[in-house]
Amino acid sequence: MAKTVRWGILATGAIAETFSRDLLVDPRTRNVTSIIHKIVAAASSSGTSRATDFLRNVGAPLEAKGYGSYKELVADPEVDIVYVATPHSHHYQNAMLCLEAGKNVLCEKAFTVNAAQARALTEKARERNLFLMEAIWIRYLPLSIYVRDLITSGRLGNVTRVTADNSANLNPEVSWADGQHRMVNPDLAGGALLDLGIYSLTWIFQTLYHTQACPTPPTVVSSLRKYSTGTDEMTSILLTFPRPEGDAHGIATTAMRIDSDITQSGASGAAVRVQGDNGELQVWPPIWRPTKTKLILRDGTVEDKVWPQPGPGKGSGWFNGFMAKHAEGEGYGMFWEADEAALAIIEGRKEGRYADLSESIAVMDVMDQVRRQNGLDYPEKIETTQYPVEL
Repeated sequence: MAKTVRWGILATGAIAETFSRDLLVDPRTRNVTSIIHKIVAAASSSGTSRATDFLRNVGAPLEAKGYGSYKELVADPEVDIVYVATPHSHHYQNAMLCLEAGKNVLCEKAFTVNAAQARALTEKARERNLFLMEAIWIRYLPLSIYVRDLITSGRLGNVTRVTADNSANLNPEVSWADGQHRMVNPDLAGGALLDLGIYSLTWIFQTLYHTQACPTPPTVVSSLRKYSTGTDEMTSILLTFPRPEGDAHGIATTAMRIDSDITQSGASGAAVRVQGDNGELQVWPPIWRPTKTKLILRDGTVEDKVWPQPGPGKGSGWFNGFMAKHAEGEGYGMFWEADEAALAIIEGRKEGRYADLSESIAVMDVMDQVRRQNGLDYPEKIETTQYPVEL
């Protein structure tokens, strides 16, 4: 019999809307029969009416409660797990609030602002015996599972190089002229690295790190160009993963003035290339929601695959409308990470299977190194591991 997992939604912005709508897609459309997702509450820092309107807008049950503060949400005994959907500048304080209140947590990417915060949250979750997972949703896409299986099966041979680009021509001076938007505001840990580059790094890590029996963190060399507000607008990272049989290279790039897929039609080609001595696997953009792969092997094999999302898609989407363009009439794909979180809670697991906490910390460590190498700092109030801090 399917078991119900009760969700509280912390924050009511666009990504919270997308996630909540995906929660309400019947799991049976993706052949999941052991769980039922139920939204029982949401909280907005803008007030109770905003939270209530959000719940009605996403189609939550009429009995779901709207709260005007996050403290009220985490005090609700009906909530099994909280989805933290605030800007990443606030993740540490918000996730710690949930853990201190005894709530399991699925926290949006980037997990935190720095690795020290990620470690502190991990320690608190283990201290309280709670589930904690970074909501890096692409790890749980069937497409990503397929790519990792190709590597571990040996079909690609010895994989020694992966390139991944997640760039979007966002025209920041026009789109965010006042400098206050989360993409460019240093007070919100803005910039390409933490918001866009996390996807490039995720592809590098899930192919060159996660697939190893005994993964070793990479060495990091990077270059970064700053935006006028002091955040980064373009970042390039070379990661060297040491291995007994020879090092593997990962090349992760991200930018806000060029585009991984200029026409939004795939004409620009693959944005991820996983290369081994037997051939390569190409992943088409957008790499935060890819739907096309091409396997090309030395023996002449060529396999094109299309990866549609099940279920109905609704709403305006997010990420400046890109999500809506790529997901019209479909589910968005965030339900797979929700399924993993719910299954973990039912099974008594405290971490995700495809992105455990040590790996989330390792990715944050890389981003810390990139920022140190290029003099990118954020205000102390969002870098601190002190709790509570008013933001």
